[in-house]
Amino acid sequence: MGKVTTYGHIAASLGSPRAARTVGWAMQAAGDKALPCHRVVARDGTLSAALRFEGSEVMEERLRSEGVSFTPDGRVDMHAHLWIPDARE
Repeated sequence: MGKVTTYGHIAASLGSPRAARTVGWAMQAAGDKALPCHRVVARDGTLSAALRFEGSEVMEERLRSEGVSFTPDGRVDMHAHLWIPDARE
């Protein structure tokens, strides 16, 4: 089953819990590196693919292909798929 995380959870795992936007900027600056950026979503499960993908449809397709399910209103089912990173990993 696929997993996702949020910008805020990544920031918190790095010791800066209020730096979610900085995480987004860093992901954008990473360019075309082989990072699984499609697995990072907004805290409410909405897809934020405007800068990274051709659109949210592409991001959704990638997530669905990895087994991520969505709620009826089109958000990632965070209860089923949320992964909270730990800086020690």
